[in-house]
Amino acid sequence: MYNPTVARLTYRALLGRRRAAVLFLLPGLLLLIAAAVRAFNGVDDQVAADVLGGFALATMVPLIGVIAGTGAIGPEIDDGSIVYLLAKPVKRPTIIVTKLIVAIAVTMAFSAIPTLLAGLILNGNGQQIAVAYMVAALVASIAYSALFLLLGTVSRHAVVIGLVYALVWETLFGSLVSGARTLSVQQWSLALAEKIGAEGMIASDVGLPVAVALLVGVTLLATAYAGQKLRRLTLAGEE
Repeated sequence: MYNPTVARLTYRALLGRRRAAVLFLLPGLLLLIAAAVRAFNGVDDQVAADVLGGFALATMVPLIGVIAGTGAIGPEIDDGSIVYLLAKPVKRPTIIVTKLIVAIAVTMAFSAIPTLLAGLILNGNGQQIAVAYMVAALVASIAYSALFLLLGTVSRHAVVIGLVYALVWETLFGSLVSGARTLSVQQWSLALAEKIGAEGMIASDVGLPVAVALLVGVTLLATAYAGQKLRRLTLAGEE
């Protein structure tokens, strides 16, 4: 279910000059904010949780997921180069799973690691806040990558739709409408962070068992449906 050649091509596409610049921009901004907050405010556990929850998990992780998830396959479908890949003797599920693994790896590298570093800068992992948000970023990276990879297979406007979801649904509605929080990857990942962090420092509107089930279910369903869409795309091309 993993093809090294497909993976290499996907890494090359995702880490090209333009995308790499954007991928480095958001983590760099997070670390800059963390350093500034630490310099002006000193060590404050609640402030650390607010910065990591408000910027890292709520904004940076989904945006990087959009870039990595849609970029893993969307451009190839848009410019038609996916046809050459589909003509190779590689199973379609293998293509999807390989691209998903690459998207997850890139999202994790550019979100979870900077989140941990920012937490260490802010309060030295006091109350386990840095580790808690790092774990949240790791699990959120998996779900976001699967969702946005699916978007890349079904729509030519995947980036726009992904940005709307990340910025409007996750950030805006998620903070204003309580019912929307239960359908938020951010809240599902926060349930894990809440379990790891000190009591009262991190809160989620979703219970841990439900959050884990939703994270696993969404990831598997999105991956399976993306494979189905790619298979149909192949048939359409052959016809």
